[in-house]
Amino acid sequence: MKFLQTIKPEGNVNFFLLAGPCVVEGEAVVMHIAETVKKITEKYNIPYVFKASYRKANRSRVDAYTGIGDDAALRILEKVKREFDLPIVTDIHTENEAAFAAEVADILQIPAFLARQTELLIAAAKTGRIVNIKKGQFMSPESMQFAAQKVKDSGNDKIMLTDRGTMFGYGDLIVDFRGIPTMQQFGYPVVVDITHSLQQPNQSSGVTGGQPQMIETIGRAAIAVGADGIFLETHPNPSEAKSDGANMLHLSLLDGLLSRLVRLRETILTF
Repeated sequence: MKFLQTIKPEGNVNFFLLAGPCVVEGEAVVMHIAETVKKITEKYNIPYVFKASYRKANRSRVDAYTGIGDDAALRILEKVKREFDLPIVTDIHTENEAAFAAEVADILQIPAFLARQTELLIAAAKTGRIVNIKKGQFMSPESMQFAAQKVKDSGNDKIMLTDRGTMFGYGDLIVDFRGIPTMQQFGYPVVVDITHSLQQPNQSSGVTGGQPQMIETIGRAAIAVGADGIFLETHPNPSEAKSDGANMLHLSLLDGLLSRLVRLRETILTF
């Protein structure tokens, strides 16, 4: 996993963090979040990757917010990368997005609903960027080895796997923490998405709900079982966020959360 040197320098025993808003809403809020999270992660020596989707394609309703436009959003992500010296992770949804997004992104993220899309995985692999595959809510941890193999067979072994919960009935998700060591056995870093895991999809309103009060619970469990990285979405005003506000972490709570997760990590490493 030498490719992780770009994210997690050698000798750093902390988990790494992928964090930011759900989607690029505008330059001011994106730059504010990036600057704030970078300062916090530097304080705790947490390797940090800035996360924001330049476009949201998998929406519940046709009138749901999808973004400010691909070019405009990527230019903002490029500014974050340049001004804060941060690697970038963003989602792609179709094969023709891969090379376009890779012009800016260091990590191409495959959304959970698309984890089995062969041509998408191949296109992401061929960019040479790190490929973060989110485990489908309908997939077992064991089956993720086949998604990863598609990327590896396409000439790219820079792979990360992210658990973001498994469907529990029609309108809830659960995290099966047995999946973390299971997926680590494939030889790739494993991340736990501690905000999307708390979504409550398929609500009658067509707007996804969430349980943000449980974010720290999921985060502590993820660190306790040895997750390599944590993924979360954060915003200074989640109630005003354009997408996924119902399960976001308020930006003001991030410092306290990370300080406690770092202390827990230190405790785990002593065993």
